[in-house]
Amino acid sequence: MAIKQADTGVRAASDKFYKALGQMAAGNADSMAEVWSHRDDVTTMHPIGGREVGWEAVKEPWNAVAGLAEKGTVTRKDQFIRVMGDVAYELTTEQASMTLGGQSLDAEYRATNIYSLEDGEWKIVHHHADLDPKFVELLEGLERGM
Repeated sequence: MAIKQADTGVRAASDKFYKALGQMAAGNADSMAEVWSHRDDVTTMHPIGGREVGWEAVKEPWNAVAGLAEKGTVTRKDQFIRVMGDVAYELTTEQASMTLGGQSLDAEYRATNIYSLEDGEWKIVHHHADLDPKFVELLEGLERGM
């Protein structure tokens, strides 16, 4: 696959991921299933902490946050992509704004995403964003029934 074509494919996969991330922040994580690989070795490390391994574990935090989220957006800036054969990585800054359980959250995170070419289509296999103690505290408060 030519480098320019691969770069275009990864950028399209990133666009789909960030569209799905924005939908999750607005209360619907369904489209995450379309952009993620469903392999047992996919991973994520969210701003809410922890580490998930395997699609079944990775999808849970997306669904949990979507269940509490509304009116959200997530955008990216400073996108940097490198393609190395059938694997690519992306460095970016995410800007998130949403309401979680009636409480407002605005944040900015550095993020790293890794993509893999599967059956001719780029899929995300890893997402890592900065840990956000405010986000963790807000979720813990919601769990305790603040």
